Amino acid sequence: MSPSLPNHPPRIDKNERLSHESWKIFQIMAEFVQGYETLASIEPAVTIFGSARFAPDHPDYLRTVEIARLLSNGGFAVISGGGPGIMEAANKGAKDGGAPSVGLNITLPHEQHDNPYQDISLHFQHFFARKVMFVKHASAYVVMPGGFGTLDEMAEILTLVQTGKSRRIPIILVGSNFWRGLLDWFEQTLIAAGTISPGDMNLFTVCDEPQAVVDHIFDFYRNRDLRATAEEQRKLLDL
Repeated sequence: MSPSLPNHPPRIDKNERLSHESWKIFQIMAEFVQGYETLASIEPAVTIFGSARFAPDHPDYLRTVEIARLLSNGGFAVISGGGPGIMEAANKGAKDGGAPSVGLNITLPHEQHDNPYQDISLHFQHFFARKVMFVKHASAYVVMPGGFGTLDEMAEILTLVQTGKSRRIPIILVGSNFWRGLLDWFEQTLIAAGTISPGDMNLFTVCDEPQAVVDHIFDFYRNRDLRATAEEQRKLLDL
């Protein structure tokens, strides 16, 4: 006797679903338009990622505040995800400096709430629209210790730069002890399997001290313009 199929819960009516998805397109468009228009004048900027779960007394929170403060005093706007933890620390440090503190907030069922240190605050329903804004307006990426979301955002920028879909910018992983296991896996597993090239390890650098992070960014741009070239702008238009 053939097993019976399990009972499934009621499904949304097809016409209702199609109507909802059609309107969803306009919501997505609105997020992109608002992001493009609001952030168009925010340059140069550095995007800082990291865990939402670190308390204000955590060493990486304090280190992020210092990195953001140094960047802001150096003339870089600081962009974060707008929430607590490392995101809050990034906006707090930027607020202490002289450049704009930007938060790209996301609506989540838990963890995310707007931190109070944002000069410019945008709100997104969709991770993919938010991630485009992180990349499109950044002259550098600073990746602090974090979880799945941080890994997702790090992999996104590495993939875009590796494939030439985005311009080459400094990508800095902060915390050698935290990242060591992942970097060993890159070398011992991904390179060994041929899924990435040995040269891909040069797409990023690892720093521990706040001043070293800022120095690396300034060294990268010592002999090049912070603004994207015409060719780089065309790449960014196609993100």
